[in-house]
Amino acid sequence: MRTVILAVLSTLLATPALAADPIEGDWLVGVNKVNIAPCPSRPDRMCGLITWMKNPNDKAGRPVRDQNNPDPALRNRPIVGIAFIRDFRAVRPGRWSGGTIYDPNSGKTYDSKVRINPDGTLKVEGCILVICQAQVWRRPA
Repeated sequence: MRTVILAVLSTLLATPALAADPIEGDWLVGVNKVNIAPCPSRPDRMCGLITWMKNPNDKAGRPVRDQNNPDPALRNRPIVGIAFIRDFRAVRPGRWSGGTIYDPNSGKTYDSKVRINPDGTLKVEGCILVICQAQVWRRPA
């Protein structure tokens, strides 16, 4: 009986519906870290939070704040913990689009798309109209 239960669990965990998405997890973005996971309010989409910064504090020792946010009510929130990417949906294996990426340095939000490169890195493109800029994110060691 125990063998049957283990076999059923193994089969269920191997099904694509329950498998982790290849972009889930931690990614290094420059000297910061972002964690990508299903969006809390839309589990069919992927979102990401800034979870770690090499320099999380300002010169006075206080957490770096989102001071460039266009919404004055959000300018006092710490950057660690903010939603950095939102609402990416899978369009085909290894590719996601329809999301946005927020740049706390400028306070701007860009339409974005991501894809897994053959070497396991993540290519992230942020676009304004037809002009896009790409970054390559890596998994932490």
